Amino acid sequence: MEIYMNEIPVYLFTGFMDSGKTTLVKETLFDDGFTEGGRSVVICCEDGDVEYDEEELKKINARLVMVENEEDFTEEFLNKVQAEYLPEQVFIEYNGTWGMGTLMDMELPKHWVIVQQLATVDATTFDMYLANMRTMVMEQLFQADVVIFNRCDDSTDKGKCRRNVKAQNRKAQLVFEREDGSLDERPEELPFDLSADVIEITDADYAIWYMDCMDNPKKYEGKKVSFLALVYNPEKLKKGVFVPGRFAMTCCIEDVTFIGFKCKYADEDKIPHKSWINITAEVHVEFAREYKGKGPVLYPVSIEPAEKPEDELVYFS
Repeated sequence: MEIYMNEIPVYLFTGFMDSGKTTLVKETLFDDGFTEGGRSVVICCEDGDVEYDEEELKKINARLVMVENEEDFTEEFLNKVQAEYLPEQVFIEYNGTWGMGTLMDMELPKHWVIVQQLATVDATTFDMYLANMRTMVMEQLFQADVVIFNRCDDSTDKGKCRRNVKAQNRKAQLVFEREDGSLDERPEELPFDLSADVIEITDADYAIWYMDCMDNPKKYEGKKVSFLALVYNPEKLKKGVFVPGRFAMTCCIEDVTFIGFKCKYADEDKIPHKSWINITAEVHVEFAREYKGKGPVLYPVSIEPAEKPEDELVYFS
């Protein structure tokens, strides 16, 4: 991350209560040389199981400011913090039940710039929160640069965690930590056979495959895949190209997006727009303007008309 002269870097920590935010802030603050003796302010918006020791904070020239109510977290409040403490860097531990718009829509004090957002997730409760408060959970992770899943064990489905985050936030770096703080380096299993002559992608696995193929295209270089697809092929599209894909629900029914691959095919004009096909294609990694760099490009081996499925949507979870 680059910090320019006169900028006051703001480090934003998000996540539900007891997900490990305070611990992460403290680890960040007390890392050797991180604060470098500069004036720091920690703005804490909730009380969790782990608390700050104000005397310890003073030793590194840091001050703690508590704010308990969302209505008190205002531009005026932040400007008072700036005027009173004249910080050289700011750490905000945001309340996991507050809307992110409260912070993102406000004008920060002059020179304050959010340079990094880190989100923490308790892996043991992630499924429960997804089932009951998906929108609220994903809002905490939507713009995070780093998402840390802590308290992982051998039962943690890392693939499911990754897919749910990446469906909303492709740029996020994901870190998985075990209870003792060590990295969880178990490989993530895929629900299809990469060694098969033709990789069969079911509707249930399409979104998983899409995410893995976009993130790791070289893994699929030269491999053949087969799947049921909806065709995107309007007249305005470049000749010799169409896009087979599916509509995916990333968060809720109001948040549905089409996810597909660039496909080069000389007879694309024979493939009707919005038709359904069974396609088998070979994957090659090429530069594509649509990907703004290199990505997976499909070359059809066979295309057959298909019936519309009962459920047209695919899902990341």
